[in-house]
Order: sequence, then structure tokens, then C-alpha cells
Amino acid sequence: MEEQTQTRRAPKGLEAVEHFLNSVHYHEGREDEEQLTTPEGLRDWLAERELMSFDEPVTEGDLRRAVDVREGLRALALANNGVELDSTAVERLDRAASRAGLRVQAHPEGPRLEPDAGGVDGALAKLLGSVATAVADGSWQRFKACPRDCCRWAFYDNSKNRSARWCDMGSCGNVEKARAYRQRQRHAL
Repeated sequence: MEEQTQTRRAPKGLEAVEHFLNSVHYHEGREDEEQLTTPEGLRDWLAERELMSFDEPVTEGDLRRAVDVREGLRALALANNGVELDSTAVERLDRAASRAGLRVQAHPEGPRLEPDAGGVDGALAKLLGSVATAVADGSWQRFKACPRDCCRWAFYDNSKNRSARWCDMGSCGNVEKARAYRQRQRHAL
């Protein structure tokens, strides 16, 4: 999957959101790889990406809210790819986002959405602010997640006609096309 992130770069504002969604890697037939397993792990992950400082306290509740935001954003990215919206995941995202206040702040380059809190809530607000900016500039519709249940990798659709469906045609795309072909052959018999 690392190779695909280099060929399908998200715009600067959505890069951190893409990395956040891909902080878990789902696998078919083996254990998922979750990077956000402890409050300390969450703090380190966010601090390494300069979304908060390393000395901020992080609780189990912060970890739960962060995962709720991540999975709610994934549900929205899946919806951008034609998958039915998971309203439960979006409700949890909304609840978690209510603590991550954003405000408009004037800057020489123009107004920006800035976090109204510090710590994990501020870090989540930065990510959500990037999403809000992407919605406003039209780039959010290209931010998708792979529809394969064993993948769900977030990616940015750079295709000319916004029709990319799979995170990677060489893996998920080929597997799904072969599966669909086999299914058509069975029905044809």
C-alpha cells in the first residue's frame, strides 16, 4: 500500500487525513494492523505529525474519540466511492467532533479554520478543519476509501473523470474484477 500513496498523493490539506484513516490496515485472513492501540500510541502518532505536542496527556476516552473520528471519516470516504453511508459511524463522528471545536481565524493569506482546543481535541479539530476546507474547495469528493471490506484503504482519486474505485488496481481491483468474472461464469452455466 505504501507504493500507492506515493502515486496518488492527496492535496496537502488532506494528506494528514489520509494518513489518519490509514493508521489501521485491514487484512483478509490475518490480523489487522492498528497503529492507535493505546493512549500513548495515539499521542505519539499525532505528535509525530505535528498535530499536538509529545507532552500532552492522552486518555482512553481520547483514544475512543479519535477512533470514532477516524472511522466516521472513513464512512464518508466510502460514501464518496458509492458505498452506502454508515450512519452509526457518522453519528459517533459527530459526537466526537463536537468536542473538537473550530473557529475562523484571520491570517494574511485569508481566513482559516483553527482548533479552539488543545491536546487530542485540537488535533482532531485540525484534521476536521482540513476536511471542511476540502469540502469547500471541491477536493473532498475525490477523497475515497477502497470498498473491499478487507482493505478500506483511504486514497485520493486523481483520475481525470473521478472514477477510481480501488485503492490499487494491481491488488484490490484485480481481485474484485476476477471475483465478478467468476460469479458471471457460474451464473452463465
